[in-house]
Amino acid sequence: MARNKKSSGSKFQHLLHTRCPICCIVPPHMLEHVAVNGNPQQRAWAFHTLNVSAQLRGRRDVVGNIFFSPSPGEKRRTIFDAKNGQQLPGTVVRHEGDPPSTDVAVNEAYDGAGATYDFFYEIFERNSIDDRGLRLDSTVHYGVKYDNAFWNGDQMVYGDGDGELFERFTKCIDIIGHELAHGVTQYEAGLQYYGEPGALNESFSDVFGSLVKQKVKNQTAKEADWLIGEGLLAPGVKGVAIRSMKAPGTAYDDPVLGKDPQPAHMRDKYTGWEDNAGVHINSGIPNYAFYLAAVEIGGYAWEKAGKIWYVTLRDRLRNQAQFKTAANLTIQVAGELYGTDSQEQKAVQNAWQKVGVL
Repeated sequence: MARNKKSSGSKFQHLLHTRCPICCIVPPHMLEHVAVNGNPQQRAWAFHTLNVSAQLRGRRDVVGNIFFSPSPGEKRRTIFDAKNGQQLPGTVVRHEGDPPSTDVAVNEAYDGAGATYDFFYEIFERNSIDDRGLRLDSTVHYGVKYDNAFWNGDQMVYGDGDGELFERFTKCIDIIGHELAHGVTQYEAGLQYYGEPGALNESFSDVFGSLVKQKVKNQTAKEADWLIGEGLLAPGVKGVAIRSMKAPGTAYDDPVLGKDPQPAHMRDKYTGWEDNAGVHINSGIPNYAFYLAAVEIGGYAWEKAGKIWYVTLRDRLRNQAQFKTAANLTIQVAGELYGTDSQEQKAVQNAWQKVGVL
């Protein structure tokens, strides 16, 4: 189908002036619970992580990203080691095509970036994050026991976790896919990171992060666990992941981390100011809608449901889109791709109705 977008030249010129925010995988409300409920060492880790994230949001490292167009399908991965410092990008430790490192985090970051690149290229014919062959830079061992991973507008950055609440952040391929997908959103719809547009921004990253994992595992929609960050929580933490797309609000319930606050329906939407007006919290609503649509459509979720969401993000959404806008556009795209009143279109409409958006 024809792309309904502004020209690539004007789009990339626009990107030079409007950068995406720091997009972290662990939401602030989890870290704030640790800062209140944790032991002295855990509280210190939480305050440190919150402070580092706040500093990053207020300071953008200037990275000379040169736009070039290598052959489609040609990955350009570079892994850096921050050596527990905070200077980005760090020391180069693995280039594209280099043999595996003895450092497991380096290999996980390399392999996860490759799997994400392959997913977008093979399924959606997208040439890297920006669709122009952008090289994929990743920094591991960022900070000391840093409890987060983030996309900063130029590259991926991973902390090692503290070992008591969180494991290393390169461990989960869906987290790598989630963060790199923030880059896709940055170069396409540019969804502002606040309120419902911000929750959609987070949700699209959860969708594509989960789909990357499902593709690697060759799982159908019904076989997938639909968990974001399964295996990230350290042993002893009462929880299975940091979010559940299948059952928002059930991923964890821990004395230190608190209880998963995600709603699955508009009647329970968070209306406060924390977390950029609930970008990580209210993403549970569109997450659940995607899960419902994917399961009703059936088969592999990336084939039809994923394509509907991707085309909507690439061609239709604008930066201040609300949930209802996203719902109507995904229904419209489903009809264009698979036919008016098709089973696929009905599944998408049913999903948005079940979560109370329509």
